[in-house]
Amino acid sequence: MFKKIRIVLLLFILFLVGASSYLTHKRTTDWDHTLSVVIYPINADGSPLTADYIDRLTEDDFKHISLFMQREGLRYNLGLADPVLIDMAPEISTLPPSTPSGTNTFAIIWWSLQLRYWAWKHDTYQGPFANIQVFVLYYDPNTYSQLDHSLGLKEGHICMVKAFASRHQAAGNNVVIAHEMLHTLGATDKYNLQTLQPIYPEGYAHPEQKPILPQQFAEIMGRATPLSASESEMPDSLSYTVIGPQTAREINWTE
Repeated sequence: MFKKIRIVLLLFILFLVGASSYLTHKRTTDWDHTLSVVIYPINADGSPLTADYIDRLTEDDFKHISLFMQREGLRYNLGLADPVLIDMAPEISTLPPSTPSGTNTFAIIWWSLQLRYWAWKHDTYQGPFANIQVFVLYYDPNTYSQLDHSLGLKEGHICMVKAFASRHQAAGNNVVIAHEMLHTLGATDKYNLQTLQPIYPEGYAHPEQKPILPQQFAEIMGRATPLSASESEMPDSLSYTVIGPQTAREINWTE
């Protein structure tokens, strides 16, 4: 009986959260106003190098995300000069709840609720309401050569980004941040989850190109620039990425 009551309560909470998230998402993607995107840096490995890198971060380190959205919005005649504005909050010293390793539905739901509570409890931002919260977990590249997947949640408009604490890799970090940010706005992945290759045509920046390969740019949700039928490479910066037509529809830039 207790288990059934617990399930009913969880479903009720989920319904309330879901309804609130739906209404918030509709308001966020009507594009009547500029969205506030706040970056929250986190020292994920506790290293001195990472700490020093975070100490030197400013809003300017993320300005290319705003410029990317501005440039692509202009291509789609969005009618909004600045789709997003980036601000940076003070560093968060507490790590977020770990992502569940299994596929248990209730475990994932519970983790999602925990994450939202954690984001609310540890919010260090003192500015106006943030439409999208981007928590960037930085790692020392001398210790970590590869990082786990980042994620962007449409429900709650929260991103958890794994990034390298390196000036050399800052532009690449911004590509990942933009990708996950677009997830919160409704954009879907456009690459094969097994091979990590962009899916044709929606995952290609210019699917009409002849010959089709190699491509020179990446579709932001396609993850990488297709070079051959089995090879692709991550773009060095947002200068080499575009928002494709399907992604534009998903984030409500076009019909």
